[in-house]
Amino acid sequence: MTQIPKIFDRSLLRQRRQRIAGEADKGDFLHDRIGQELAERIAEISRQFEFAVDLGTHTGKLAAGLENAPNIGHVITTDGCRNYLKNKTCLNIVADEEWLPFGAGSLDLIASNLQLQWANDLPGVFAQANQALKPDGLFMASMFGAGTLPELQTSLLDAEMDVTGGASPRVVPLPDVREIGALLQRAGFALPVVDKDIIKVRYASPLDLMRDLRLMGATNIATKRSQKFLRREILFRAMEIYTERFAEPDGRIPATFSIIYLSGWHPHESQQKPLAPGSAKTRLADALNGPDTPKTDEKPRL
Repeated sequence: MTQIPKIFDRSLLRQRRQRIAGEADKGDFLHDRIGQELAERIAEISRQFEFAVDLGTHTGKLAAGLENAPNIGHVITTDGCRNYLKNKTCLNIVADEEWLPFGAGSLDLIASNLQLQWANDLPGVFAQANQALKPDGLFMASMFGAGTLPELQTSLLDAEMDVTGGASPRVVPLPDVREIGALLQRAGFALPVVDKDIIKVRYASPLDLMRDLRLMGATNIATKRSQKFLRREILFRAMEIYTERFAEPDGRIPATFSIIYLSGWHPHESQQKPLAPGSAKTRLADALNGPDTPKTDEKPRL
């Protein structure tokens, strides 16, 4: 049996999220914006989803959008922290994103907003989601991806090198688009789609960014992180580097977030399927209204 690597300390994640649950709304603008985007994408799909799950609801921004969507019936919210399950019009279930409590073929839609990037067993989450969906059921999610917060990562790394001569991981590893696409296919989803959006947020100072990351529950939970508190000298030097290298003309500093959107369907016979090799009835050259393309062993003219 393959052992799942423990990249993230999920117990620490729950503890930190539990502590900030009462004030998480103050730094929840990304969950709000992206939750609305997900809900709008789902609302545009011309089919009815009778039973939908908001997986890892956090402050409930996605669930609120799903409840307002015309093609959604019943909304179920889940979260590993009970303090986030406050929606009085949904069925609320305490559940870890890595252990889905739903029977096979019981759901029409599973959606998740900026929570799955902390999963140690992302392939397992995708496989469980596919199993829980009915035929032609939809899985759609957003998550932070590779390329998130490069400014902060560089500043912390270089600051620690300046102060101590060494460095430990300060920003957690995140997947890229290709990895997510491969995992969706591996989990057995049909018609997988993955795309990326870059969001740049401007802050008055690096400390304001760090405050929002804490309220998002997006602080460092890597198992290989340093067990020591971040020294004040390193923090102050990191803020200096951030401002020196990245500050814009008006003095504000940018923070880059790479957002991956992903979707896949539980297989069903009604879904569009790719043509079998050799079954095309029209040549590519005819479709392009031009001569045949050169053979692979011929060098095309420049």
